[in-house]
Amino acid sequence: MSARHPAPGELDRIETASRDEIAALQLQRLKTTLQRAYANVPHYKQAFDAKGVHPDDLKQLADLAKFPFTVKKDLRDNYPFGLFAVPREEVVRLHASSGTTGKPTVVGYTANDISNWADLVARSIRAAGGRKGDIIQIAYGYGLFTGGLGAHYGAERLGCTVIPMSGGQTEKQIQLIQDFQPKIIMVTPSYMQVIIEEMTRRGIDPRETSLKIGIFGAEPWTEAMRREIETKAGIDAVDIYGLSEVMGPGVASECVETKDGPVVWEDHFLPEIIDPDTGEVLPDGSEGELVFTSLTKEALPIIRYRTRDLTRLLPPTARAFRRMGKIVGRSDDMLIIRGVNVFPTQIEEIVLAHDKLSGQYQVHVSRDGLMDEVEVHCEMQPGADGDANEIAVWVQHRVKTLVGISTKVKVLTPDSIERTLTGKARRVIDKRPK
Repeated sequence: MSARHPAPGELDRIETASRDEIAALQLQRLKTTLQRAYANVPHYKQAFDAKGVHPDDLKQLADLAKFPFTVKKDLRDNYPFGLFAVPREEVVRLHASSGTTGKPTVVGYTANDISNWADLVARSIRAAGGRKGDIIQIAYGYGLFTGGLGAHYGAERLGCTVIPMSGGQTEKQIQLIQDFQPKIIMVTPSYMQVIIEEMTRRGIDPRETSLKIGIFGAEPWTEAMRREIETKAGIDAVDIYGLSEVMGPGVASECVETKDGPVVWEDHFLPEIIDPDTGEVLPDGSEGELVFTSLTKEALPIIRYRTRDLTRLLPPTARAFRRMGKIVGRSDDMLIIRGVNVFPTQIEEIVLAHDKLSGQYQVHVSRDGLMDEVEVHCEMQPGADGDANEIAVWVQHRVKTLVGISTKVKVLTPDSIERTLTGKARRVIDKRPK
């Protein structure tokens, strides 16, 4: 099972292995990871000891449930380098979160970690339909955010020609698409909507560009958004999943031939689904919180990291590994409105179901006395004719029927809602007192 770079069109052997082979490899790598974490990271030694477990207690994969979880607070409490399992001098790159809600979470990579990451993103691009020699425009942000450089190294590893555009500068994005003729674009789905809108505004038919594949990640998106982007741009829209604490983009990725949920690269990451409230491990097919344990990371082994993403684990289809269902939301992004659990993606599905509305929306939450108030802002498609009041009533009724909450709805003119040009779309404006 030694690592090698697949030839164009060829799969890594492990991608078609039996479940027994995969489980044997996972167990071997998991034992090594637990030993590495316990021996080299004081936080993990203390956490394991407090839970009364030792790496030697792992006899089978199910024994992982005995070990403690890791949460984002653990990374912040050990800022900046306290969770590293190698001397700092062996860390060849650092990435970090924005730190907008406190100290950033810092992740480090050895040279081998960077090589594995490149392999996995290359595997992901290949699964999406990319091949050696394809031109890829990378419109994820470069810098401390893992998206841009993660995608870049993987595209180069596959043998693609990379346009390192980064995020923003929409007119230049379009100019490069016209001039350089990329086949693939890697970008957030919400920013792809912005690019499509700007093309249309400039009289360019998005369906007539060179783009054939969009690899979209970094934020939850729905099947309704997939349909909208594919219809308007004439491309295959493929989901890639990752998070910096676990590695970055390329933890899981959809296969273009099935587009039935990101395949988790289980030879490098062991997924679990747990009950968010009790921490109990749930069987495959159950909806719950996604948890990851790294199997090959050297600088920052991560043990049972609680992602807060809510999804399901599904059986293999196009590859031998299990798949993730669409992320329905994040447990820490879930809104509780008058006792009802609400995810922004539920509103997105409704807005995108009306052919007079663009895919842009925001949910504004406020509090009047003891009562939560919700106002949904959406906007008309450019050139669409329709009665805004009638459309608002339609959205209001659908939200009440399908989500279970009463809302006010404003249908605005095109381009009224702010666009996020360099990162994730801001879908929720919560004005309630903390």
